[in-house]
Amino acid sequence: MSYNQLTPKLFACRQSMELAEKIAKAYGEKLGNVKITPFSDGEFQPAFEESVRGRRVFIIGSTFPNADNLMEMLLMLDAAKRASARHITAVMPYFGWARQDRKDKPRVAIGAKLVAKLLEAAGATRIMTMDLHADQIQGFFEKPVDHLFASTIFMSYIESLKLENITVASPDMGGSKRAYAYSKYLESDVVICYKQRKKANVISHMELIGEVKGKNVILVDDMIDTGGTLAKAADLMMERGAKSVRAICTHPILSGEAYERIENSKLTELIVSDTIPLKKQTSKIKAVSCAPLFADVMHKVQSNTSISDQFLM
Repeated sequence: MSYNQLTPKLFACRQSMELAEKIAKAYGEKLGNVKITPFSDGEFQPAFEESVRGRRVFIIGSTFPNADNLMEMLLMLDAAKRASARHITAVMPYFGWARQDRKDKPRVAIGAKLVAKLLEAAGATRIMTMDLHADQIQGFFEKPVDHLFASTIFMSYIESLKLENITVASPDMGGSKRAYAYSKYLESDVVICYKQRKKANVISHMELIGEVKGKNVILVDDMIDTGGTLAKAADLMMERGAKSVRAICTHPILSGEAYERIENSKLTELIVSDTIPLKKQTSKIKAVSCAPLFADVMHKVQSNTSISDQFLM
């Protein structure tokens, strides 16, 4: 039997167990058995309860804070490497620490580069992720990176709304490329929010570049953290005459008072993926699963076939 005929093994980190189960079901395999042994000081040790020798291994886990989630992924990768797995793919629907992708002021770390090196040192031979905070993070790796776009799962939902007079918006200048990609597919106009910050997560001023009067606006972003930017952008657009404002954010970090801000904002709804589990359900937040997308790409990686048909953008 050739290597490619061997059934791959799928394992999950604890923080992404629900998503991993969906991915495994869509893939057509069961999740492998992993035993986590905790120590009284908070340390923990993962162990595979089945052989992975000579197999392709997919380890599924988003690395959102706290740091234990990243550490669990690293330990799982190291365990697979030392158990003689042939290929080890870190399936990270949300790649944490990605906002630290450059030195934006003196004497700071480039966290995204550090995490990339840690993953490779731990044993990852391939990385699979979705909607990186910055595309250039792929260049931090010396191993292949499958960078998927959430637009492939969000577009069908947008089309099901049957909205007229759509305008796509970016909540900041950095997201303009993403907004233009959505607008090209939807054949719509684009507006951009220009914001100034006092400090991280605190906006001092926001202006709108473009016209939204009478439009159904769709804000697109890679993540939503405290929700301050989107809430402020939605309120500003409704003041400027927008008919409705929806937001699409791939990664629902939703920290602090984010849930309350979204509920109290003028957003019609917030559409997110399930790369990060929601802490609670609200009337304005709708989750669309990315599991079928990851399962399909994992099949294609296993069979060494092209994944280019999965890219709308």
